[in-house]
Amino acid sequence: MLLNDDFAARALVHAASLDWSPSPSIGVERRMLFRIGEEKARATSIVRYAAGSHFARHGHPGGEEFLVLEGVFQDETGDFPAGTYVRNPPGTGHAPKSAEGCTIFVKLWQFRQDDREPVTCRPGEGKLAALRPGVLSSALLFEGADERVMIEEWRAGAPVEIPNPEGLELLLLAGSFEESQDMLGPLSWMRLPPGQDFHALTGPGGARVWYKLAPLMHRKICAFEDSPDGKKAV
Repeated sequence: MLLNDDFAARALVHAASLDWSPSPSIGVERRMLFRIGEEKARATSIVRYAAGSHFARHGHPGGEEFLVLEGVFQDETGDFPAGTYVRNPPGTGHAPKSAEGCTIFVKLWQFRQDDREPVTCRPGEGKLAALRPGVLSSALLFEGADERVMIEEWRAGAPVEIPNPEGLELLLLAGSFEESQDMLGPLSWMRLPPGQDFHALTGPGGARVWYKLAPLMHRKICAFEDSPDGKKAV
């Protein structure tokens, strides 16, 4: 499967309007935003766990990055409430579950090969960052050699800009904004290619956003076997 795989083009998905697709685990469903591959894929998705659902223990040879949107995500290392940001680097593994149900935004197989730093940033733990025009609060969740991951609150009815030299990926968590004549609401996801700066006008309720400034695909990224016939995507 190839979905929004052209990194030279702007991508926009209004995820709240998508149907939920089943996963291999009963009670776990997803909305696909970006994908290269079949069941084992380089992918960005919104994943919903029904109360009491779980996945069998599995590895993440290409790394896993996620933000808990609703409920409490769990694995053998603990509980992760809404607002928690986690980076499980290549070579890690876990048995995810949720007793009460949860929804997460998750990215798979998109780590640099040499990125081995585990990160757990719980609500309120992000480092405060400098404010820009239109920004009420800005928290740094992670900063690496070529990545900067943020959560920000944007003022109502304000223009907001984000310089984008390397690539930008954004998920609208709450509120609304207009960008390139498109109106985005909660769970809208967009990706902009390098050099295309972000310019938006927030709606009457402002906006809360997660975004990442980073190469859209690292030069040295973990390879994966796409399917049992041995196909690889790089």
